[in-house]
Amino acid sequence: MTSEAGKEANVGTETDALEVNSTPGQPLAGSLALAGGKGRLAGPILYAGAIFLAAFLSFQLQPLIAKLILPWFGGAAAVWTTCLVFFQVVLLLGYAYAHGLTRWFRPAQQTRIHVALLAASLFVLPIIPNPDLKAWGPHEPALRVLLLLVLTVGPPYLLLTTTSPLLQAWYASERGTTSAYRFYALSNAGSLLAILSYPVVVEPLFSTRFQAVGWSVGYGLTCVLCAAVAFVRRPALKIDEAVADSAPPGWGDRALWLALPCCGSMLLLAITNHLSQNLAAIPLLWVIPLSLYLFSFILCFEGRSWYNRNFFLRLLAVFLGAMAYALQPEFAAASLILLVPLYCLGLFVCCMVCHGELARLKPAGRQLTSFYLMVSLGGAVGGLFVGLIAPQVFSGFFELPLALGACALLVLVVLRRDPRSPFCKARWQLAWLVVVLIAVGVNVSLIVGVYKQVRSSRVMVRNFYGTIREADVDSDHPNREIDVVSEFSAARSIRRELLNGPIQHGLQFLDASRRNWPTSYYGPDSGGGLAIRVAGRQGPLRVGVIGLGVGTLATYGRTGDQFVFYEINPKVIELAERDFTFLRDSAARIEIVAGDARLSLEQQSPQNFDVLVVDAFSGDAIPIHLLTREAFELYFRHLKPGGVLAVHISNSYLHLQPVVERAAIWLGKPAVSVRDRENEAIGTFGSLWVLMSGRQEFLEAPEIRQAGVSLARTSAFRLWTDDYSNLIGILKWVLG
Repeated sequence: MTSEAGKEANVGTETDALEVNSTPGQPLAGSLALAGGKGRLAGPILYAGAIFLAAFLSFQLQPLIAKLILPWFGGAAAVWTTCLVFFQVVLLLGYAYAHGLTRWFRPAQQTRIHVALLAASLFVLPIIPNPDLKAWGPHEPALRVLLLLVLTVGPPYLLLTTTSPLLQAWYASERGTTSAYRFYALSNAGSLLAILSYPVVVEPLFSTRFQAVGWSVGYGLTCVLCAAVAFVRRPALKIDEAVADSAPPGWGDRALWLALPCCGSMLLLAITNHLSQNLAAIPLLWVIPLSLYLFSFILCFEGRSWYNRNFFLRLLAVFLGAMAYALQPEFAAASLILLVPLYCLGLFVCCMVCHGELARLKPAGRQLTSFYLMVSLGGAVGGLFVGLIAPQVFSGFFELPLALGACALLVLVVLRRDPRSPFCKARWQLAWLVVVLIAVGVNVSLIVGVYKQVRSSRVMVRNFYGTIREADVDSDHPNREIDVVSEFSAARSIRRELLNGPIQHGLQFLDASRRNWPTSYYGPDSGGGLAIRVAGRQGPLRVGVIGLGVGTLATYGRTGDQFVFYEINPKVIELAERDFTFLRDSAARIEIVAGDARLSLEQQSPQNFDVLVVDAFSGDAIPIHLLTREAFELYFRHLKPGGVLAVHISNSYLHLQPVVERAAIWLGKPAVSVRDRENEAIGTFGSLWVLMSGRQEFLEAPEIRQAGVSLARTSAFRLWTDDYSNLIGILKWVLG
């Protein structure tokens, strides 16, 4: 995302670029502290109110709209990445609009055009997505996300991005000054307030529908303020260009104007995507990286030398090395309390270097508009690469190693080209050799990490829903490399695993005598295994399963049973059917429904399941829409009156039991939790399940009574609904 530092400075040739016309720490010409009475004060107040509110709303919109549409696309972490791509591209368009409007049209024409567009944009309010745009099928949904955003928030967001640069240009032109610096600072303050307040104030307290309506009201007020500014502004004065233009920058500088923000944007999206893929797709893990990214832009362009090259280059070497090490396969399952600070601080340091060096290349005079155009373009290119191109061209999640390596190499280029740098002339200087060795070492470490991941994977595929890997492992010797051809028949302990990041989604022993063992989270004493075995005493079963994995639960299928699996990721379906045998070995009749489970169930008539297993929360992005009151009501609509709902809630980072417990209380259903212990010998993991049923004899079965712990019948935990959820309160900050 090209930050407010780029956005707010996009004011045409009459911008805040020529800071040399003012003394730091003193009021600038045309500042808010205007003398001359109330008549001259009214204008700046209108400008300030419109700029602040527009910046606040533009950054509140980003997590808000992403959360609104997240359930429509299976809760995938890539939804947020795709949203960021949209915001970056629209920001670039907004800058182009503001630049073109002030450059090619007279003041009166600017007023009429902008006010007309503001009025037209009101017709898309409120910003509540049209349900007809839901992703019903299993097809690639990225383009559907972009289309939905264009139709839902495209015009308002575009005009919000133009507000700060356009109004700063008007103000600078009106006052005959080359600087609107305090408006720039005010806009950045509004942006930071917005993105920091959303996860800790707005999301926990207000429903998403209330947020959307409130945002729409705020946008209407912003339009009124912008229109007022347009109508009350005075004729433009001639700006006194106190500083002559310097020589036009060469193509090398222009290339860095593009490359540095592109690298920062790639790091923002790649790190955000990495955290969301391996933890949860929640606004908190979206806005922290975005806040740090924006803050780095503010510090670097604020003009008070917050960027100290020597200090931040040393930090950069430390954090690049640490992040490169953390990306090694053996470090992938580290604690949440370690990974989040590491990657967030690493992002901040990398962005301080990229944006600090960018600020050092900032030109004077009329070259400024092309500078900010390139900055915006660089941010958009980086976002497009991570959000749309990388998932199509890479089989794994390789854009983060690529961005980290590019950052290290880009620093070498910047230092070598800077005539003020001691590295510019002394080719074989010891310090220069150390810098080169660090950059090369970081890249070698990243390449080795990618190589290890690829070599240890039997299959690696990627799509919108993440990277899926298959690995063949000897459970008796986990670190031993497997020769797929020669060792399968020799070792009974070899098993095939399906992984999404560090999360296991199923495993199967390849030995013929063991391959039909129910493994991973579905052992005979797990909640899911107990539910199916106890319910099966009544006769043939009809079982629904949300989340296919490798199809392990099909091992419980008997002649006459029917199992219906719901799976959103078509790659998972392909691999489960091709490379694992649980589905084809089962005695039950197997049916697979492709697409998001909740959307599919909403379209189906009651399925009359004896058992419905919900298994979508063991890792990566948590599909919140499968944990709301409306979702649980839907589950019981598809169960027989005495049916059993089995919810698998094992999760490394989220304490989900209060959520399910509160839903059971709302439904008036007795519920028990069942915890199963890990048993490496038979390939089962420790797991936690919640079983609900209106049939008391099921809950009183000896196996259930022995293994289960009754859940509370009252709870102060707030019920999650489609309009309200709050993941911050259930995060496991210490345990990972």
